[in-house]
Amino acid sequence: MIELMSDLPLEQRLAKNRAVLEWLEWQVSQQRLKVRELEVQVEQDRKRRERARIEMSWKIQPKRADEGRPILHRGGCNLFQNEMGYLSRMDAVIALTDDEVKAECCAVCRPETGLDLPS
Repeated sequence: MIELMSDLPLEQRLAKNRAVLEWLEWQVSQQRLKVRELEVQVEQDRKRRERARIEMSWKIQPKRADEGRPILHRGGCNLFQNEMGYLSRMDAVIALTDDEVKAECCAVCRPETGLDLPS
């Protein structure tokens, strides 16, 4: 015959309910750990994607003097720190080929690599 919890003495019911509660609390703590791990992974993945996007972009450093020229950099170049205004490939080609912009390439990051500039 199956013994129901309501058939047990009060002390045994209390002990069993405490055991169930402890087990549920352990389950919750395990889920919280898993959620924290996943949140860290999501944030790391977001940062990797953002870094990859930046590396596949370009940025332009404004000219420093009236006779100077703007300088085109790869998105990840540390010589010119700019956290916004990244250029697409087409914009980078225009910056190098447009007679009004007359940008020059950074000698360190060599942004012209991979642009397949028209001859």
